[in-house]
Amino acid sequence: MMNGQDENQKNINVALETSMGFIPAIRLINNPDDSCTFEKGKMPTLKHIKATVFWMSNETEEWEKNDHPAPRRQYVVTIKGNVRFKVTDGSTFIIEPGIILLAEDLKGAGHSWDMVNGQKWERLYIPIVENESDLFMPDADFM
Repeated sequence: MMNGQDENQKNINVALETSMGFIPAIRLINNPDDSCTFEKGKMPTLKHIKATVFWMSNETEEWEKNDHPAPRRQYVVTIKGNVRFKVTDGSTFIIEPGIILLAEDLKGAGHSWDMVNGQKWERLYIPIVENESDLFMPDADFM
């Protein structure tokens, strides 16, 4: 040991603020008339996100497939499965592992979804802490 450290141990410093990596994301939001729409974008990697609780699910109840608003602002991280979401105007998008869903359509009829392939959707729900940024960055060319 040297200076109280194992000689095989290495310190790695990561500058979180300068990370330029991104993960694709889609955000469900409300229009001014409370209808539901979505926007495509991305989220930065290596940025810390405040969280106090999260839970996992691999079960689906029928009511979840019908139109419903998000119960809270939350990230939905798909581990397994491909899911087609539908918004008020009939537009759809597909969430699969590697794409983060931000559910922020808290009013109105909300969204619906159904499985694209298979019958299993494994996911994590991570509520967004009140008054915190969701870190979502909309794609400029999508708007």
